[in-house]
Amino acid sequence: MGKTTRTPRPGMSFVTIATRDRRPVFEIARVAELLIDTLLHYRTLGHYKLHAYVVMPDHVHLLLTPQAITLEHAVELIKNGFVYRLDTELPIWEHAFRSYSVANLHDLEIVRTYLHQLPVRANLAPAAELYPHSSAYRQAPSAQAELLALRAELASLPVG
Repeated sequence: MGKTTRTPRPGMSFVTIATRDRRPVFEIARVAELLIDTLLHYRTLGHYKLHAYVVMPDHVHLLLTPQAITLEHAVELIKNGFVYRLDTELPIWEHAFRSYSVANLHDLEIVRTYLHQLPVRANLAPAAELYPHSSAYRQAPSAQAELLALRAELASLPVG
């Protein structure tokens, strides 16, 4: 079982939450979308500011600032809310999570760029804006059109 890397101070944090035994449960698009819906739900309720996120096959990275709750409580809301929505008795999450404080807006932009590039570095997408389980995708209004164009281009390539 992992430990929280540092005792987070109030404020912005870069958080990593892994699935139990690193099972790739988020390879299933509907499951990844359910997690994103959970993230957005608690953000809408005002529990935290969600600056960026990326859902990888076996973990999630978040850049968030809790509002009137602790970071630990925010993470528990996300984990428990997702399990409730998934309606499963199976263990989904590791018990612990890792977090790092983000000191200022400059560091926020560095961490956000790093976070959005993770699917590209893992060969899950050719560009951050084309990975559908990321805030980079949701921030790019033409990402879906680009994805459709890319698919059409790939489909037109000769096979063999």
